[in-house]
Amino acid sequence: MPLGNHADLGWGVFGLVAVALMARRPIEFSVVIPAHNEEGALEGAVAAVERVLRGVSHEVIIAEDGSRDRTVEVAGRLCRKFRNVRLLSSPARLGRGKALCRAFAAARGKLVAYMDADLATEPARLLDLLDSLRNGADVVTGSRYVKGAICERGVLRHFLSKAYNFLVRALLGSGLCDHQCGFKGFRRAVAIRLCALAEDNHWFWDTECLVIAQKNGLAVGEIPVEWREPEGRKSKVNAFGDARDMLGRIFRLRGRLAKRRA
Repeated sequence: MPLGNHADLGWGVFGLVAVALMARRPIEFSVVIPAHNEEGALEGAVAAVERVLRGVSHEVIIAEDGSRDRTVEVAGRLCRKFRNVRLLSSPARLGRGKALCRAFAAARGKLVAYMDADLATEPARLLDLLDSLRNGADVVTGSRYVKGAICERGVLRHFLSKAYNFLVRALLGSGLCDHQCGFKGFRRAVAIRLCALAEDNHWFWDTECLVIAQKNGLAVGEIPVEWREPEGRKSKVNAFGDARDMLGRIFRLRGRLAKRRA
């Protein structure tokens, strides 16, 4: 898919040559923003990434996933505004995990990351993700529960999140404190490998990838982040319904891992 404003014929021959050279320039870091009905949040998210990664060779991929609002229109406008922003759109809903895997496969960077469009996680921590990957980590996840992190959210959701992470550690043998923060980085080759191994296409994908990465001996790290529940935004997660579903998925993954050991 063409990058934003490359079709501006007013640039003339020299402009087209410059565009061709930019297209061949190596990209170090690809940041994916999953977007399902994110017309109101998308522009602020892209602008934040561009501000934080100024000076870093990067691209932004908007992984649009079956939106029913104006997300595709907003994304198209952002592609025209920023030359390193790309839109990867799906008319049908793929699910969060599958949409992310599709974007990782299309990424040009050797290092990839994703962050939620709601900016619940402070975008400046992208630089910490990048540093950890540069220093040898295979997978890095933002954590709301390690030393130095800040997490501001309602009491009920905080309790359910802590309980969920405890069960993942107890039942799946994970050594991490936070599995569901929508802020993670990977070596691209590792991300593609994990996508081939993970079976979930939606919210459990994050947890599944982190557990599988640890079981395969990959270097998985956590970095503290500042995370604040967005004000005035309805969560896409159903606290009790999704909690029951996640518990079932934990046990199914536990069974799969046990069969592999047998």
